[in-house]
Amino acid sequence: MHRFRQSLAHVYMVLFLIFMLAPLLVMAGAAFNDSKLPSIVPWRGWTTMWFSEMVADERMMWAFVNTLWVALTVAVIAVVIGTASAILINSISGRIRTVLYGLMISTILIPGIVIGISTMILWTKMGNAMGTEFFLFNPGLHLSVLGQVSYIAAMVMLLVLARLQSFDAGLEEAALDLGASHAQVMRRILLPHLYPAIGAGAAVAFFQSIENFNVTQFTRGGADTLTVYVFSKVRAGITPTINALAVIMIGITICAAILYEVRRRRMERRMAQVEED
Repeated sequence: MHRFRQSLAHVYMVLFLIFMLAPLLVMAGAAFNDSKLPSIVPWRGWTTMWFSEMVADERMMWAFVNTLWVALTVAVIAVVIGTASAILINSISGRIRTVLYGLMISTILIPGIVIGISTMILWTKMGNAMGTEFFLFNPGLHLSVLGQVSYIAAMVMLLVLARLQSFDAGLEEAALDLGASHAQVMRRILLPHLYPAIGAGAAVAFFQSIENFNVTQFTRGGADTLTVYVFSKVRAGITPTINALAVIMIGITICAAILYEVRRRRMERRMAQVEED
């Protein structure tokens, strides 16, 4: 019975991996198919011309640069706000904690289209009320960043808050009793404990921003991001240049994941050697 369960688990794992990876393989294959349609059937021959056309497409390249800029900015701001919110919520109790936690979580439950429209209307109305033409009040990528941070920061907060549940508050008290300042406790005790959650939160914020469409569509002004660019190409006709860009992005992601795993294992081996010594 035990062997049957193990075999069933292995079969399930294989089917799950096929279900997850098959679309990526099909999409990657379309980038090398000599066909104007992004598909692998029928296969018309091996080619790399879609990568050349991708580089030659200035609008796509600018959309890619804008997407990276927005994603990096969102990740930085969301990590700062989410981490600070998690530490604050973890340090207070009572009704204030419930209200603050509810306010942060509520942004995740709001549809993205509502956040996008609300962000645009809020800042436009503020600009009209103040009677200024300052760029901050006009639609643009900066409003896309603000709109995305309003709900992505809550995701980071949940990750950091979960990590805080395993933190021993006695370490803070001991450090303070030994003469450490609150800043030193934060920098040398609390933050090192939160680094894994902060890193995971930054990754979640980065990829959530890259795939965002609803908020960006209503706040971007005249700028393009990849999701908006792909949406506009759907009506005009998608070419495999999108697949070529996706292959590059997936390759970078896989390389980054491998490097992270190698670094993590090296750190574990070093920690094990230190404990043995």
